[in-house]
Amino acid sequence: MMLPSDLRSRKRLATRQAISNAATRLFFVRGFEQVTVDEIAAAASVGRMTVFNHFPRKEDMFFDREEEGRELLREALRQRDSAIAPIETLRLLAHRLVREGSPYITFSAAGQGFIATIEGSNTLQARARAIRDELAHVVAQALTESTGQKSDDPLAQLAANLLLATWSTALIEAHHAFRQHGDAQQAKAGFLALVDQGHAGLNAAMAGTPYV
Repeated sequence: MMLPSDLRSRKRLATRQAISNAATRLFFVRGFEQVTVDEIAAAASVGRMTVFNHFPRKEDMFFDREEEGRELLREALRQRDSAIAPIETLRLLAHRLVREGSPYITFSAAGQGFIATIEGSNTLQARARAIRDELAHVVAQALTESTGQKSDDPLAQLAANLLLATWSTALIEAHHAFRQHGDAQQAKAGFLALVDQGHAGLNAAMAGTPYV
């Protein structure tokens, strides 16, 4: 992520990150539901209103990279090679993220803490599902924009939802595999294998459309 150039914006970004880091540490140790906003503010050495100025909802402190993820998907399709189909561009994106060690696809003890915290909170599970739906909408829009189709094309919606289902399933299964054997490379390989298999089905479902 590009850092803002002016000092005030950099300070605001640093404060936001400090709040998120403090909140996440508390969530890992005690569980999401058991941590209050006042406790987060104290841990981050800021006031309660400062917390809400940066994060309207408590769960936003946990999923603090949501917008980065949206922009990553948009940018992949904006900058795609015209010789590569949109769906294939996104499959290649998954491989690039693994190759580059992206924090979105990392299998580690910290990652297990992240998953365990979600699994222990109905609120976080609901937010994770909402984020998946929001990402599917972002992908559908980016697909239509990259191919010149109408913004409400139902085939784009179908493709986007199938893609997000594939990636979500692959990520969850890879985290569960890492929990069992502790091998990050094996977990990454399993993630990519499921992504590739899901994309093969997606290509078949979207045959004859401008998305493949």
